[in-house]
Amino acid sequence: MRDENKMLSEPGGKLRLFVDDSLDAGARIAPTDGQAHYLLHVMRARSGDGLGLFNGRDGEWRARIAEVSKRSCVLICEARVAEMRASPDLWLAFAPIKKTPSDYVAQKATELGVRVLQPVITHRTIARRVNLERIVSNAIEAAEQSERYDVPEVREPVALDTLLKNWPRERRLVFCDEGGAPSIAEGLAAAPHSDAWGILTGPEGGFDDAERALIRGHDFVLPVSLGPRIMRADTAALAALSVWGALKGDWHSE
Repeated sequence: MRDENKMLSEPGGKLRLFVDDSLDAGARIAPTDGQAHYLLHVMRARSGDGLGLFNGRDGEWRARIAEVSKRSCVLICEARVAEMRASPDLWLAFAPIKKTPSDYVAQKATELGVRVLQPVITHRTIARRVNLERIVSNAIEAAEQSERYDVPEVREPVALDTLLKNWPRERRLVFCDEGGAPSIAEGLAAAPHSDAWGILTGPEGGFDDAERALIRGHDFVLPVSLGPRIMRADTAALAALSVWGALKGDWHSE
């Protein structure tokens, strides 16, 4: 007999899908064509198999696969298994870099709990054409695999001066500055309390002197150093996110 409690699984844990639909007991969810293909032809799912669903609003729900055909199926919500838990109020403003490192940043920033991914165009930014659809896809996949209940918002690229002009004054902005500053650990430890944060990292080659002066000229900016070594742009972003998570984020025991 078929095990009615069977949950589909993949390396690292159970299968979870992000959907746009509202989730409630008995709700019938139509997966996208890509999701249906993944379930039926990659995971070899069958009618009655279970999986997790989340939408960034309603927590996580246990669902069952039903009405399976060659190319489609229906997902039926059964019960909520976890209440909604939002990720920390942290934005990452980063200069786009070549395709593979940008993919890596989107994936790992999602795993580290970033709420907003904001590409920023600087003087030395090389990768000025940003594939937002690709970033969104990487963020969704990482959220599905990391037990997040939400997916980062991916915003349209903006110029550095526009970012600073429109930055919410109550949101502290951690500026990863290669030109000299207190260490990020010291800077965060001494910073006044704030519920809203952002981290700004530069392109390959870093910010130029005029940009550094522009950034430092705002009172919401907290300049910090990431140590004595020069890091790749993607490494710098993830290092800063990790330190912030440990000191100001949700890495603490509840």
